[in-house]
Amino acid sequence: MGRYNLKYKTFDQLLAEVRSDLDSYNVEGLIKPESLLKVAKKINYSLGLRIHKTKNIVLNVEKGRAKLPNDFNILNYMYVLGQYEVSSPVIHGTHVEERPLNPIEYHPGSDTIDICATDISCPEPEPECPDPCQAPDPCGCNTCGCNVYTSCSGEDMQLIQKLKYQTRKWTEFYKIKLVNTDSSFYDPKCPNQRWMASNTAFIKGGFIYTSFKEGDLYISYQGMMEDEDGNILVLDHDMINEYYEFALQERILKNLVKNGYNVSNTALQIVMGDLKAAKNTALGIVNTPDYKEMKAVYEANRKAMYNKYYKMFH
Repeated sequence: MGRYNLKYKTFDQLLAEVRSDLDSYNVEGLIKPESLLKVAKKINYSLGLRIHKTKNIVLNVEKGRAKLPNDFNILNYMYVLGQYEVSSPVIHGTHVEERPLNPIEYHPGSDTIDICATDISCPEPEPECPDPCQAPDPCGCNTCGCNVYTSCSGEDMQLIQKLKYQTRKWTEFYKIKLVNTDSSFYDPKCPNQRWMASNTAFIKGGFIYTSFKEGDLYISYQGMMEDEDGNILVLDHDMINEYYEFALQERILKNLVKNGYNVSNTALQIVMGDLKAAKNTALGIVNTPDYKEMKAVYEANRKAMYNKYYKMFH
């Protein structure tokens, strides 16, 4: 299930659809939105991070820290930014975007693509910066930046930041190591945990603290299921919508029973049966890996077997 093609709707839109299915109860004013909000949140949690929208932002670090976005949930990866080029200005708005440079082609038997820029462009070599052609991990050099970086999906990316009066094309990226951070704040596959770099950072209390005092930090993260106004969002998918709807219907009917209202036992059993089937369908769709994920698993297994059985002969 690809993250980048997901659609969302607000909790209010979902509730309106549920009310239309339980019209007789809605007329009597028996549906309380505040008691159903936690049901929608629970379903979002059960469907996992795959339904969350991937976002990115450039943070300005001052006095060794930067405020994380209000909708920050889980860190995917981050880079320290160096130089940038200024190009044509834009008139309105400010946002950050990723642009693929070259689509990744599938080559059977190729080595696993690491999260590291594959096209290395260094400034004039300094004594601490080894020759990129000789260094085993050129991007790991702390004095030598990369002019492109690779996303979690294996695509070489350029970082374009559009401000009100100028557009910045960032041309230098440096690794930074994530340390002493609660694991609930980052993806288990976050590469910043294992990178070796002199720059370090940790997340605490809605801020990210860095070992350097001033600078710019690019982060890719999974946002919370909220819109810009703080309204709860739910996934809008033809095969998953019923999971939300039947879950809310079940909670509504159970609340009515608890409060002494006359509810048909048959109706409740039908909704519970439909909910079970809808839940299995939704989880099956969400947990089905897409092509890129299957390709990554294949290449990781192939590389592991190569290192175990053949590498010693080369």
